[in-house]
Amino acid sequence: MDGTSHNLPDTLQRTRQARRVSQLELSLRLGVSQRHVSFVENGRARPSRDLLTRWLGELDAPLALRNAALLQAGFAPAFRASTLEDPDLAQARAALRQLLNAHDPMPALVLDAQWNLLQLNRGGEWLAATLMAPEALAGSGGPPNLLDMLVHPMGLTRKLINLREAGPAFLAQMRAEAVQQPALAPKVSAFDALLRQRLNGHLPATAHPAPEAPVLTLRFATEHGELAFFRMFTTFGTPQDITLASLKVEHMFAADAATAAVVRAQVR
Repeated sequence: MDGTSHNLPDTLQRTRQARRVSQLELSLRLGVSQRHVSFVENGRARPSRDLLTRWLGELDAPLALRNAALLQAGFAPAFRASTLEDPDLAQARAALRQLLNAHDPMPALVLDAQWNLLQLNRGGEWLAATLMAPEALAGSGGPPNLLDMLVHPMGLTRKLINLREAGPAFLAQMRAEAVQQPALAPKVSAFDALLRQRLNGHLPATAHPAPEAPVLTLRFATEHGELAFFRMFTTFGTPQDITLASLKVEHMFAADAATAAVVRAQVR
């Protein structure tokens, strides 16, 4: 949710509900009455800047949404949105590059809140070229988008062996993120449609069936044989800039010795 298409009461109510926090729990956290929380959410009361800032902090709202809510309330925004090339973010860029390089030859990539692919290490470049046709990697006037790659006919799901297991789990993750980032909604719908088509119109009853392993493994059929990976994410701690708050580094680790051997041999 970016908050720009809603008024303040709507933004606050949607944010609280997305976090599954009751009005009573929020009122206890803020030290105000539940009645006051209700009045603010229905537009009968106007919060002070201090209360609104604490309110959004208690709900761990994204920084962009916090700025939008402050503007809706008539206050100046609290956080800036730099470009990644801004000189002030030089240390952050160096940290990202260090993470990517340190993870080679295993794949790693930098994503923003919209799942735009901003950077890849050598392992990531090799894996992308191995799993997808060049046309699936091309962005439409901007950086390539990982969610678009999922639904492209020649994209990531084409060689995904365990789509029935991994697809619904990833769809659930996307739906959760779309609550805070409504711009993702069309991509979520496109992936939902793809899954239903590929799984004969039927999604598993739960996106998280009883797991057979501690982490979900992605298994791909490639010219090098089956490759298996699991994923971890790194984010900036307590970011004070909207751009940094939106970034995450996805690290892919070999899930078996055979995959590790192929990656080490191919990424030179």
